[in-house]
Amino acid sequence: MYLLFFKRLFDFMAALFLFILFIPLFIIVTISLFFLNDQKPFFTQSRPGKNEKIFKILKFKTMNDKTDSQGNLLSDGERLTGVGKVIRKTSIDELPQLINVLKGDMSFIGPRPLLTRYLPFYTEQEKLRHSVRPGITGLAQVSGRNLLGWDKRLEKDIYYVQNLNFLLDISIFIRTIRKVIKSEDIAVDAQTIMLPLDEERSLKEQRHN
Repeated sequence: MYLLFFKRLFDFMAALFLFILFIPLFIIVTISLFFLNDQKPFFTQSRPGKNEKIFKILKFKTMNDKTDSQGNLLSDGERLTGVGKVIRKTSIDELPQLINVLKGDMSFIGPRPLLTRYLPFYTEQEKLRHSVRPGITGLAQVSGRNLLGWDKRLEKDIYYVQNLNFLLDISIFIRTIRKVIKSEDIAVDAQTIMLPLDEERSLKEQRHN
């Protein structure tokens, strides 16, 4: 009953309350990034949601669009702005995802929506992460966030899906608040500590062959 009805009701009511509460901050950050990021305060990207349905995730834009001499985008670390670092470290960049929750694309708690190009690289068991709505935060994020390796991170997602209940969601929500306040387990540039999932698993496959 919780998963079928009350979880979505809680998501909508909480997202609406928080969106109204944080409207002043939302406006200030949007205006600031509008001028700092060439009139592009938001970042959107296609992500797989429930049942692998593709949706557009919404975040505050923390990187500029600088390119090299060949016109290719520079690395994430090179494009991450000073303001962007602060916004990421405080998790303010996730605030626009309240709109995704209101629309029903996401939940507050659930496996984080990853890149669409990762879809062919999940095991059959790992695909279970797409049987529920993705979340703004999840069990993997409060268990180490970006500091977890991919295998452990996806194990946490599977555990969450297989044990989803109200008390687990409340526990993850409280732990998320603590980590945001303390700025714990946050890698401002995740690529400095781990390879993307597709690259990591492609390398593993090559070694096995």
